[in-house]
Amino acid sequence: MLFLTQIPPSRYLHLKPGSCDHNVAQRLDWYNLVPAWLRHRQSGLQANGQHFMLEDSTFWIFGGSVHYFRVPKEYWRDRLLKMKACGLNTLTTYVPWNLHEPERGKFDFSGNLDLEAFVLMAEEIGLWVILRPGPYICSEIDLGGLPSWLLQDSGMRLRTTYKGFTEAVDLYFDHLMSRVVPLQYKHGGPIIAVQVENEYGSYNRDPAYMPYIKKALEDRGIVELLLTSDNKDGLQKGVMDGVLATINLQSQHELQLLTNFLLSVQRVQPKMVMEYWTGWFDSWGGPHNILDSSEVLKTVSAILDAGSSINLYMFHGGTNFGFINGAMHFHDYKSDVTSYDYDAVLTEAGDYTAKYFKLRSFFGSISGVPLPPQPDLLPKIAYEPLSLNFYLSLWDALQYMEEPVNSEKPVNMENLPINNGNGQSFGYTLYETTIASSGVLSGLVRDRGQVFVNTVSIGFLDYEKKKIVIPLIQGYTRLRILVENRGRVNYGDNIDDQRKGLIGNIYLNDSPLKKFRIYSLDMKKSFFQRFSVDKWSPIPAVPTFPAFFLGVLSISLSPFDTFMKLEGWEKGVVFINGQNLGRYWNIGPQETLYLPGAWLDQGINQVIVFEEKMAGPVIQFTETPHLGRNQYLD
Repeated sequence: MLFLTQIPPSRYLHLKPGSCDHNVAQRLDWYNLVPAWLRHRQSGLQANGQHFMLEDSTFWIFGGSVHYFRVPKEYWRDRLLKMKACGLNTLTTYVPWNLHEPERGKFDFSGNLDLEAFVLMAEEIGLWVILRPGPYICSEIDLGGLPSWLLQDSGMRLRTTYKGFTEAVDLYFDHLMSRVVPLQYKHGGPIIAVQVENEYGSYNRDPAYMPYIKKALEDRGIVELLLTSDNKDGLQKGVMDGVLATINLQSQHELQLLTNFLLSVQRVQPKMVMEYWTGWFDSWGGPHNILDSSEVLKTVSAILDAGSSINLYMFHGGTNFGFINGAMHFHDYKSDVTSYDYDAVLTEAGDYTAKYFKLRSFFGSISGVPLPPQPDLLPKIAYEPLSLNFYLSLWDALQYMEEPVNSEKPVNMENLPINNGNGQSFGYTLYETTIASSGVLSGLVRDRGQVFVNTVSIGFLDYEKKKIVIPLIQGYTRLRILVENRGRVNYGDNIDDQRKGLIGNIYLNDSPLKKFRIYSLDMKKSFFQRFSVDKWSPIPAVPTFPAFFLGVLSISLSPFDTFMKLEGWEKGVVFINGQNLGRYWNIGPQETLYLPGAWLDQGINQVIVFEEKMAGPVIQFTETPHLGRNQYLD
C-alpha cells in the first residue's frame, strides 16, 4: 500500500512566507510521504489540540464518500482511482445492516456487498478509510439501513436501548466487527476512524443509547478514533464524552455557526466536516437538485481555510439498485428516486463533472506534487431500440408463484409468515378477497395500492387518498389490492411506524373485510425462475395490466454502460439478467435508468419489465442520463 499522509500546506498552518518552516512545507512531498513510523503503528489517528495527528505527524483528512453497495463491484477500482486522482486521501462509507442481514442470523458479504474487498481495495490504491457502521446510517436507504424484520415486533423502538433492538444489534455487531477489526490501522489496515451511529442528536430518544453503541464497538475490538456526526438540527444533543464531534452541512453560514458551537462544547479539538453535501438527492415528482460547481469550490475552500478537515458527501453517489431507496415523510410522503447521482463530484455512471475538475485543481494546488493521472472514462453506448415481444399478465403469473398466505385479516409485509419467518422487506404485496356488494372501500395502505375489481383497475389508495368507490357489481367478485413499498422513511421521528402493505383492517362500507389470500411479490431472482419460457405468450393487441414483458438485448461486441429510456411506459421496475435496476416512473424527475455494462453479457441478455399501467412501444437507449428539470440548491 502507498500510505497517504498529509503534512498540511502552509496556508493551513499560517506560516509566514520566507520562514524556514514555510519553505520546508512548500518543498515537502507530503502527499506521498511514507515515513518510517508507519511501519510500527502505535497511536493511530488522534485528536491533539486543533490538529489530527497520525502517529507523530499532523494529518489532514481530505475525504470522499462512495458507498460500495451503490456501485457495481466491477467499477469500485475505477471510482476509487478517480478519488485518488482528485487529490483526496480518505474514503468514507456507510455499512447497510438491512442488506448484510436480510434474514435474522443470515449474513451476506458477497459480491457487491463485499465490504472487506472494498476496504482492502482502498488500501491498495492508497486511501485511508473512515467507516460508518451504524447500525442506523440514514443514507437515503430503506429504513436508514435497519432491517425491516425488526418491525415484526409491534413494540419495537428503533435506535434505543429497547431489548428487542439491542439484542439484534449485538448479534449483528458480533458478526460485522469480526470482519472490521482486522482492517483497523493498528492491525495494519486502512481504517483510521469509526463513526458511532449517525446524526443521533436529531433523533435523541434515549440518553443511554449512544453510550451503548460506543461500548458495543469498543467491546468488540474497535480501537481507532471514534467520531459522531450531526447536522445543525442535532449537533447540540449529539455531542458525547470521549467521542470527537463532527458536523454535516452545505453552506458557509452553517460552517461558522456550527464550528463556534463545537468550540464552546469541546474546546480546542480538530474540526471536521464529516458531510459537506456536494449536491442533494431527488424525490419522485420533484425537481432534480443541482448545486453550482463554483459554489462547491468556494465552500470547500472556506472549510479548509477555517482549519477543518473535510469529507465530500457524496464524492460519487451511484444508484439505488433494486428497491433499496429510502423516503422522507414530514408533511408529505416523498420516496427517493432510483438514481443516487446526488449531483456529486462524479456522476451516477462515474463520469467527471465541473466539480471534479475544479476540486482536482484546488487539491492539486495545495499538494505540492503532481496528482495521479485521471483514469479514462468508461465508454458509453446507445443500443438500438428494444422491442419486448413476450408477455405474462400478473393475473396469469399468480398460478406459478409460491402458495399465497391465507389469513382472516390483512397482514402487513413485515409480518407475513415467509422467508424463514422474516417477512417481506421489499417489492409488492397482492391482497385478494371476495366481496358481494358495491360501496366505499377505505383503509390504511402503505405506500401505494392499486385497487382492482376482478382484473379491472379502478384507482389507487395511498397517503392522500384513503377511500375509493367500488362500482356496482353482481354476485361474488374478487377484490384485489396490489400494494407497493415505495421506500421506508430513512430520517425523522417516525421510523418506528414504517410497516408496509395493508395496515390493519380494510373496510367496505365500514365493515372489515375477511379471508385474504396474500401473495408476496418481492421480485428476487428466484421469483422469476418460476416463469420458464413456455409460460410467456406474444403480446396481445390489448394487454391486461399489471404485466411482465420479456425481450432480448443482443450485444455482438463487448458490452458498455448505457441508459434505458422508457418513453411511453408509466411506472414499474426493470430487470436485466436477473439484476434489479430499480424503479422508473413517468412523473420524474428521473427519466432514464443506469445500466452498467458490467452487468451485460456479450451475446444474449434477458430484459424483463414489470409495468403497472401502460407499456410503451419500445425501450430506448442513450449514452447520457436524463434527470428532468433542475432546481438549484440554496
